[in-house]
Amino acid sequence: MVHLAKVKKDNEVLPTTREFDSIPPPEINDFDTNVYGTHFAADHMPQHEMPEREMPRQVAARMIKDELSLDGNPKLNLASFVTTYMEEEIEEIMTESFSKNFIDYEEYPHSAEIQNRCVNMIARLFNVPTDPNSENAMGTSTIGSSEAIMLGTLAMKKRWQNKRKAEGKDYSRPNIVMNSAVQVCWEKAARYFDIEEKYVFCTDKRFVIDPKEAVDLVDENTIGICAILGTTYTGEYEDVKAINDLLVERNIDCPIHVDAASGGFVAPFITPDLEWDFRLEKVVSINVSGHKYGLVYPGVGWVIWRSPEFLPQELVFNINYLGADQASFTLNFSKGASHVIGQYYQLIRLGKHGYRAIMTNLTRISDYMSSEFAKMGMVILSETHGRGLPLVAWRLPTNNGRVYDEFAVAHQLRERGWIVPAYTMAPHSEKLKMMRIVIREDFSMNRCDSLIQDFKLAIETLDAMDKSMIAKYKTHVQSHRNHPRHQSRVHPHYVGEKHSLQGKDGKTHGVC
Repeated sequence: MVHLAKVKKDNEVLPTTREFDSIPPPEINDFDTNVYGTHFAADHMPQHEMPEREMPRQVAARMIKDELSLDGNPKLNLASFVTTYMEEEIEEIMTESFSKNFIDYEEYPHSAEIQNRCVNMIARLFNVPTDPNSENAMGTSTIGSSEAIMLGTLAMKKRWQNKRKAEGKDYSRPNIVMNSAVQVCWEKAARYFDIEEKYVFCTDKRFVIDPKEAVDLVDENTIGICAILGTTYTGEYEDVKAINDLLVERNIDCPIHVDAASGGFVAPFITPDLEWDFRLEKVVSINVSGHKYGLVYPGVGWVIWRSPEFLPQELVFNINYLGADQASFTLNFSKGASHVIGQYYQLIRLGKHGYRAIMTNLTRISDYMSSEFAKMGMVILSETHGRGLPLVAWRLPTNNGRVYDEFAVAHQLRERGWIVPAYTMAPHSEKLKMMRIVIREDFSMNRCDSLIQDFKLAIETLDAMDKSMIAKYKTHVQSHRNHPRHQSRVHPHYVGEKHSLQGKDGKTHGVC
């Protein structure tokens, strides 16, 4: 998702050069001296107006690098599923490919061929029908799972509309059935494409979709059901097969789209017998994030359709662009080829055995961390032994005498360098608070031990605080959040929206 930035008014903008009482500035040539001897080092960086004059390239690079050094360390950001490690060999190839416009198939045919290979490999990983009597499945790369989900939703809506038109029925009120713990991109897809959201709400004991409740919500206006292979909060796999079997049993013509953003590159290697993919007849499309457990840096996702029946022809544009005819179904057009190339490298470099080895290690480390947290009395909410994603979700044990919550623990860990998020769960979960750690490829057992030790110290620190100290600590946390660098970036016009689950119920949208 992209942040909506507010353009500041003139009275909100501070000048780059500001008057203050000091000694005179040095008389130097900015192109001869050290970076920190230039006047740029003593000026405020441009923030609102493009500067009139040039800046030496070394100075510009150093100023930006210095500012970015204040960001968190991606390897310690355990809130995100996004890949933070790739091998040097492919990093070099990806860098060389930055200037390739992937959409220009005529100029870069081999980059396009690499995408086609990835689509074929991923489709087969998801058990798409490939026998000679079946129609050819198809798929495409996307910027990430958000775009893939938008495309999948559009395809389901258009197919439903076409069917309703052919039957001479009203097609103005489409709806989609999904779990209230969906990632926010599903809310966006429904909102942007005028589709009513029909939620199967979580409870304080169940954080995944209930198959019967989901199918019971299906009516003549339902374009499809979203099932999640690895929920954002607890990493659980929703029971896609149970939903499929109920639809078949009741003879309901309703497709299933599987959001396998996180689980699509985990389940096939850890639980290959789990039926969630195209082995189920009602599953018509699947999205997966290459930049999560597909092990590619941020910027690539994939969506696969079972057959042309489920991707209506009118959504696909045949375009002659820069000399070549091409079929296009995308919300994006020009984009770099680097991440698609990175995905192909990982698929052929690691192979099934390599992916299986990595996912097995992550699962084992996740199980170890779960067991250690359980020994400390934490209530574990995530699955173990490969029955869900390699992550640990938990809450503090019930204790009416405790004066701190999960958000205070998260802040304590942040002071030690770790980014471990605390969340308020989906609606109807009794405002349950929880924490979550994502185990990624570069999270070794050694790093796991370090985090567990810091977690113990964080709990000890908070336990040692009395009620008055905790009150002061909460004030400190709030002040930290209100620092200009951490203030809400929401434009005043959009503050207090009530159309999302976060706005209506206080659900925290989990980081992906």
